[in-house]
Amino acid sequence: MNPYPNLLLLFASESCTRTTTVIMLTVMALLGRQMAPSPGLDTLPLALVPVGTMLAAVPAARLMRRRGRRLGFSLGAVLGALGAALALAGVLRADFWMLCAGAAGVGVAGGFATYYRFAAAEAVDTHLKSRAISLVMGGGIVAALLGSLLAVWSREWSWDEPFAGPFACILILQLLSLGFILLVHLPLPSAGEQAREGRPLWQIARQPACMLALFGGVLAWFIMSLLMNATPLCMGRHHHPFADTAQVIQWHVLGMYVPAFFTGHLIGRFGEIRMMLAGLVLLLGAAGVGVSGLGLEYFLVGLTLLGVGWNFLFVSATALLTTTYEPWERTRVQALNDFAVYGSLVLSTLSCGPLEEQVGWEALNRGTIPVLLAALAVVVWFELRLRLRPADSRSAWPSG
Repeated sequence: MNPYPNLLLLFASESCTRTTTVIMLTVMALLGRQMAPSPGLDTLPLALVPVGTMLAAVPAARLMRRRGRRLGFSLGAVLGALGAALALAGVLRADFWMLCAGAAGVGVAGGFATYYRFAAAEAVDTHLKSRAISLVMGGGIVAALLGSLLAVWSREWSWDEPFAGPFACILILQLLSLGFILLVHLPLPSAGEQAREGRPLWQIARQPACMLALFGGVLAWFIMSLLMNATPLCMGRHHHPFADTAQVIQWHVLGMYVPAFFTGHLIGRFGEIRMMLAGLVLLLGAAGVGVSGLGLEYFLVGLTLLGVGWNFLFVSATALLTTTYEPWERTRVQALNDFAVYGSLVLSTLSCGPLEEQVGWEALNRGTIPVLLAALAVVVWFELRLRLRPADSRSAWPSG
C-alpha cells in the first residue's frame, strides 16, 4: 500500500495543529496579561495548553492501542474544537477562567495530535522512519507561514474584542483537522498486538538509547518553550509593536519546521546522536544571541536559531526513541515520552512569565547556557560510550 496519501493527510492535520499553536503563542501571553486578575497569572492560560496535553497523552495512547489511531485523532480534534469554542466565549465575555478552561481543552487535543509523528513512522518501512517523522512535522512550515499572519489578520475581524478573531481561527482549524483525519486510512491494532504486553516499561526505559531519547526530547521542549514563551512578554515590555512580535514568532516557527525537509536525511547520514549534538550547539547559539541585545534583529536571529536547534534535537530524539521498542510496546513508551516532554513544557511555560518579570530576558538566556553545556557533556559521554562498546553489544543503539 502506498503510504504517501496517509502521510500527506497527517501532514495536513499537523499543519492545522501547529497553526493553532502559533496563534496561541502569538496572542495568549498578551491576552493573559490583559485579562489575568493578578500579574502572576499572566501565563496560566498558555501553561494550561501543555497541562491538557500532558494529562491526555497517556489516555490517548491507551485508546489508540485498543481502537486505533484514526478514532483517537478524530476524538482529539473534536475536543480541540470544543475547547476553542469555550476559549472564544471566554474572550467575548471577558471571563479569564473560561479562557483557561478553553485553553486546557485545546491542550487536550494536542495530547492526541502529538502522536501524528509516530503514526507516520508506523506507516512506512523501518529505513524511512526518520524521513516520515520529518515530513509530517514539516506541517509546521505551513503554520509558520500562516499562523502569525492569521493571528494579526483575525484581530481585525468584526468582534467587540480584537483577540476573539484568533480563537475563531483556532476553531476552524480544529474542524479542518477533523476533516483530514476522517480521510486517513491507518490499520487497526491487531489482536496479537493488543494481547501482547512486551517488556516492563522500566526495562525498556533503562536502555541507554531510550534514556538518551527521553533526555533529548524533554530538554528540547523545556529550553525552547522557556525562551519562546518569554519572547512576546519581553518584546511587549520593551515596546516592540505586535506585528514585530508576530514576525519573530513566524521566523522561530520556520526555524522549527523548515529543517523537516532535510533533518531526516541528515539523521540517516550522521546518526541520531550527532544530530542531537548539532541541535544543542544551535541552542547555545540562540542563548548567546539572546544575551547580546534587545533589538528586533537579536530576537529574529536568536529565535530562528532556537527553532532550528529544537528541530535537530527533538526530531533526532524521536527517531532514536523508535529504535528502542517492539511494535506491541510502542504505545506505552510513546506515552511515557510525551508525558515527560509535556511535563517539562508545563514547567517552563508556568515559570517563564515570573522569570521574565523578575530577572529579565538577558538573565533568562544566560541561565540556559550552563544547562546546555551540561547536556552537551551528557550526549558526548553517550557517544563515546557507544564507540567503546563491543560491536555485538550495540543492538540497543542506532547507527551514529
